[in-house]
Amino acid sequence: MASFAQTPARQAVHAVTDEAHQQTAAATTELAHRKAVHGKALGEQLLKFARVGDELAVRKLLAKDAPVNARDVDGNTPLLLATAGNHIEVARSLILHGADVNIQNAQQDSAYLLAGARGHLEILRMTLSRGADLKSTNRYGGTALIPACERGHVATAKALIDAGVDVNHVNRLGWTCLMEAVVLGNGGEAHQQIVRDVIAAGADVNLADKDGITPLAHARQRNQGAVTALLTAAGAR
Repeated sequence: MASFAQTPARQAVHAVTDEAHQQTAAATTELAHRKAVHGKALGEQLLKFARVGDELAVRKLLAKDAPVNARDVDGNTPLLLATAGNHIEVARSLILHGADVNIQNAQQDSAYLLAGARGHLEILRMTLSRGADLKSTNRYGGTALIPACERGHVATAKALIDAGVDVNHVNRLGWTCLMEAVVLGNGGEAHQQIVRDVIAAGADVNLADKDGITPLAHARQRNQGAVTALLTAAGAR
């Protein structure tokens, strides 16, 4: 007598089962594809509305589970685009929905680094509260503090100093935040305050650039009298 495994009935059962499995797999693949396409479309919309600062549209898209860390062709996330435009409430909504503050685009900017460089203090504070990588660097090898000091963003620079960013970090140009404040600053009140703050935080006032020129020498060359006095009082040579 033939075993049940060899009977036409058993073979028919196997055939039906195999077909069912194939149909299930195909349906699962199709569903995954549709979800991916839908998610991509939502992500593109989220990028669009984050860029222009449309808070209501952003919230609606997030409620539909739009991918919060979607990327455009330049590697920008919705949060990066919101940060670029200083769209504070849009950035807040994105961060509260889990946006990654450290993702870097093709220019090596992250929301955290860009907020520091642009002086967007409120967004910077949000990124700091959500795990900003204080050691991350931009395309010039600089921390968020260096361009903040260069551009005279006093409150932003102080927030970064208080957060623990290294005041003696040297970028690819061979400059620290103090050096940039002197060389690229104008010696005015904002840059004077930044010089005070970085000195108070332990900046090495004698750390020279690649050519061996110190911050004090640069300040004197630029006739920055007040900055020269601050550096001299701090022991600069």
